[in-house]
Amino acid sequence: MPAPEAEPLSGGGIRDEGRQLASEPVAIQIFGPDEGEVTWSIEVPARERLVMSPGDLAENLAGAVKTARAGGGGRCRLWIGHVAPGDDRLAARWGFAPYRDLWQLRCSLPAPPSGLDVRPITADDEASVLVVNRRAFAWHPEQGDMSAADLRERQREPWYDPAGFLVHERGGRIAGFCWTKVHPAGAAPPEDVAMGEIYVIAVDPDFQGLGIGGPLTLAGLAHLHSRGPATGMLYVESDNDAANAVYRRLGFRRHHTNRAYVADL
Repeated sequence: MPAPEAEPLSGGGIRDEGRQLASEPVAIQIFGPDEGEVTWSIEVPARERLVMSPGDLAENLAGAVKTARAGGGGRCRLWIGHVAPGDDRLAARWGFAPYRDLWQLRCSLPAPPSGLDVRPITADDEASVLVVNRRAFAWHPEQGDMSAADLRERQREPWYDPAGFLVHERGGRIAGFCWTKVHPAGAAPPEDVAMGEIYVIAVDPDFQGLGIGGPLTLAGLAHLHSRGPATGMLYVESDNDAANAVYRRLGFRRHHTNRAYVADL
């Protein structure tokens, strides 16, 4: 996937929706059938992959593939969270080939100060934010299609905090935004520590190349640290070289990889 302009862009937390079916064993999830990009989607969450042996993973995948084939088969995407050595070889048993890596990056908080003027989102900003999102993520397979209904649905989530949805204006326009999310401690590994996530960050193409992305990320991290977490986190495409260069300069390091595969079942 080609990298966009030299601004950090993250699309973490976006899930394709489908009709979930029961599968046995139940450590993984299967969604479908659907009429979208793929007919079926199989997901192995990172928390489950960490406690699975290769034999457990093989058993779960065999059950999910059996379910998909019984439902008519078709194009199938497989996501393995916190992918481990040997998973590519195991997935290949069912014809799955890797095509996309999503990295989880982490950094220590507090981060350096930002110096960028930002403010929380208001209801009047939402149409402009959607335009910026669509333009900034035109290359992205999920995030670029966010609609007003999608935005409102996420804003109804219990974790949503409008004070953590920061916008930056230039010349009377929204030039970029940084949407944050706080994850409390206590979940299963690898999410067992309190973390502040840069959930979505975008810079309008008209304002890219002006050095906005880095300071906008730092503004988001400052807000997240004010809410308590000592660890910052985000997801980024592995081949987004421009974004990854910015994130490295800001102190982010790769924690683990979520890998997508595709097969015709």
